[in-house]
Amino acid sequence: MKKAITNLDLNLLLCLQLLMQERSVTKAAKRMNVTPSAVSKSLSKLRTWFDDPLFVKTPLGLTPTPLMLSMEQNLADWMQMGNQLLDQPHHETPRGLKFELVAESPLMMIMFNALSQQIYQRYPQATIKVRSWDYDSLDAITRGEVDIGFTGRESHPRSRELLSLLPLSIDFEVLFSDLPWVWLREDHPALREEWNLETFLRYPHISICWEQSDTWALDDVLQEMGLQRHIAMSLPGFEQSLFMAAQPEHAMLATAPHYCKRYNQLHQLPLVARPLPFDAAQREKLMVPFTMLWHKRNSHNPKIIWLRETIKTLYSNLS
Repeated sequence: MKKAITNLDLNLLLCLQLLMQERSVTKAAKRMNVTPSAVSKSLSKLRTWFDDPLFVKTPLGLTPTPLMLSMEQNLADWMQMGNQLLDQPHHETPRGLKFELVAESPLMMIMFNALSQQIYQRYPQATIKVRSWDYDSLDAITRGEVDIGFTGRESHPRSRELLSLLPLSIDFEVLFSDLPWVWLREDHPALREEWNLETFLRYPHISICWEQSDTWALDDVLQEMGLQRHIAMSLPGFEQSLFMAAQPEHAMLATAPHYCKRYNQLHQLPLVARPLPFDAAQREKLMVPFTMLWHKRNSHNPKIIWLRETIKTLYSNLS
């Protein structure tokens, strides 16, 4: 027999969505500001209504049943429509809203002023927290500590950073793709030589420690050719590597995305860019898709949707 929705307390659907997001009675109760016992009672009512367990307890938390998984998208859509309806009569922006971002630097910093201004125009009382991308960032997105991550991935077939290897719980959108370039100070001796692979490998390199590794797809391509570059210095990120490449009295060169040209201009770094001396097939393996990443549970969150569109507008012309 078909059940009438008028017989269902619609607050139970909010509880159901939070259980789906948190996979924990305790965490859902904390977000609802009620006791875990109250959430357990609500879950019991929902199980009776849907005639299904909805969630099964496991050592890792609550696991949704096939019926619950099939309802996830419709439930998210329903909650989104409800939020939009409630927002129509009075378009007051919520207070205490927080934006938690994790991003590769200097990718974030070249547009951060414009992004923060747009956030404050839309949400005047908001607070913004930005952390640098590191090996723990994907887990932070999964744990709900970060709204959106913004970073480059890799295209090399053997890379651990392929988009196809992202966890199933992570949604993403590629904003633009970019190739790494070689950055040398304006009076670097290599600029007086023919720019080729031999010249590129003759000089010491500044590398960065990325995802707890000092090597990346560039080194994989060189290895396939039976070659290796001399990494004289490893630094935490592109900002530091570009800064050091610009310093006098050494012959080190850095490799960083071509978008860094804007960062160098902003900071007046005396650097010249040269393309990586590889053929088209090798360069294709070095293409970097710069990507927004967020957890699937936030796909219909109005704040996250707005933030994604804002970032897309700011960054989609950087290629």
